[in-house]
Amino acid sequence: MSKVISLDEKLKMTADQKAAAVQRQKIRAVRQVFQCTQCASKCERCGASLAAAFKERESDPKIPYQFCASCTEEYLDYIHCLQGGDDSTAYWHNHQWLKVWQTWIEYQGAVDQYIRTKEFRRLVNELGHEGPGCD
Repeated sequence: MSKVISLDEKLKMTADQKAAAVQRQKIRAVRQVFQCTQCASKCERCGASLAAAFKERESDPKIPYQFCASCTEEYLDYIHCLQGGDDSTAYWHNHQWLKVWQTWIEYQGAVDQYIRTKEFRRLVNELGHEGPGCD
């Protein structure tokens, strides 16, 4: 009879274990999203895998992001449009297209600021190397 297990303690322990598992899952998801956003083997905009030959090319100082060839071309067109240039053959370069690029760049800045916070660095340190690797 000395080995009677309290149901309340068992339920509390199970609930604590479930809560801890959910917390770990959420932390891993957050870490993966923000670290994969900055992955050097993928295009930062579309997520396409970057070819080895493309990775070896010298970085263009005008392009602060890791882009595939298509996104590089679109980014340069965006910069050209901001500087007052016009490309009437690219009919999709309208106001909404400019807004998409502007919003994406603002998002990248926000992510960059967040991953530099002490709280995010603490999160990454707590996880150590147990998080998911690159695909």
